[in-house]
Amino acid sequence: MNAESTPGPTFTMICCAHGAEPLVKESIAGEGWRLAFSRPGFVTAKHDERVPTPSGTFIRTAATSIGQARSPNASELLESLRKSLADHYPAEHRFDQLHVWPKDRAPIGRFDFEPGVDEVSRAVAAEIYAALSPDHLRCDAANRVAQPGERVLDVVLVEPAHWFFGTHVASTWPTRWPGGIQPMDLAEEPVSRAYYKAAEAIQWSGFPIQRGDLAAEIGAAPGGACGRLLELGLKVIGIDPAEMDPRISEHPHFRYIQARAGDLPRKDFRGVKWILVDSNVKPEQTLVTVGNIVTSRYSDVRGLLITLKLGDYKAAKKIDQWQQTVETWNPKAIQVRQLARNRCEVCFAVRMK
Repeated sequence: MNAESTPGPTFTMICCAHGAEPLVKESIAGEGWRLAFSRPGFVTAKHDERVPTPSGTFIRTAATSIGQARSPNASELLESLRKSLADHYPAEHRFDQLHVWPKDRAPIGRFDFEPGVDEVSRAVAAEIYAALSPDHLRCDAANRVAQPGERVLDVVLVEPAHWFFGTHVASTWPTRWPGGIQPMDLAEEPVSRAYYKAAEAIQWSGFPIQRGDLAAEIGAAPGGACGRLLELGLKVIGIDPAEMDPRISEHPHFRYIQARAGDLPRKDFRGVKWILVDSNVKPEQTLVTVGNIVTSRYSDVRGLLITLKLGDYKAAKKIDQWQQTVETWNPKAIQVRQLARNRCEVCFAVRMK
C-alpha cells in the first residue's frame, strides 16, 4: 500500500541552503514536527499524524522520507533502497521520475560552491537508474524535469556513502527540478551568476512575461540578469553606477542608465512592466527606492523580483517587516523564497497587476 495513503506518522526530509537549517527547524517545530537527523543543509523530522510535507521560505525541497542507508559499498546502498521501496509500495508501483542530488556541502559562493547535481551524484544517479529501471521507474533517464502531477523518487546524498530516500509529487517549478534547482545547460558562461538567479526567479514567480515587454533592472552591473531578460526577448533598461559588460551594453535592445535608481526621475520608468532589483544596499533602502517607483503616477509595473540581502540568517526575523512595507504598495500577491541560487538573501516576487 502507498505510504502516503496509510494512517500513521509522517517522516520528512528537507534540503535547504547550508546555514539555513536553524530557520527550517524553527518553522517546522511550530507545526508539530519533531526533529531527527540533520546536517548543514539537510533536516529530517517526524510528525505523529499523516500530514503534508512542510513548506516555507527557506525550504528548498521537502519529500516524504521512506528510509536511509549508509555503506561504503554501492551494492549495499542499492539493496537498502530496493528494500525501502518494497516496504512502502506494491511490487507493480513505478515512479515517473528519479531525482538524485547532494545536499549543499558549503554556503553558496564559498570556494565558488554552487548547488545542484554534481559529478558524483550524476554517477550515483546512473547506477540507481540502471538498478531500478524498468521495474520501478517510467522515465528514460535520471534527473529529468518532472511534469506537474508526476510522482518522483528522491535520493539525497548526505554523503556519497550515506543516502536518504523519499518521494514527492511534482507541482510548482521548484518541485519539478532535481533538488529544487533549475537545470541549465548553457553553451557559454553568462556574464555573471546573476543570470542564474534571474532565470530561477522568473520561472518560479510565474509572471506572464512576454517578448517585447519592457523590463528594468536596478543594480544591473555587470549584466548577468539583463542577459537572461534579453534572451527572453525583452527590451531592457539597466540601472547601475558601475560599468556594464560590453556583451550586454552593446545589445540593440538594451539601454544603460549609469546612475543610482533613487536619483532618477520617476518618469524614466514609464512603460516598464517588470522590475528586477539586486543591489548591494540595505533592504530598507531598496524598498524605499522601489516603493517610490511603483507608487508613482507614471508606474505601469506588473511585477517585481526583488532580492533582499540578509547578511546573516539572524536577520530573517525582518522578513515580515519587509513584507509589511511591500503590502503598502497594494500588490495583488507576494511570494517570498530563498531561491536555490540565492546566497544569504531572499527573493520577493511581487505581482502588482
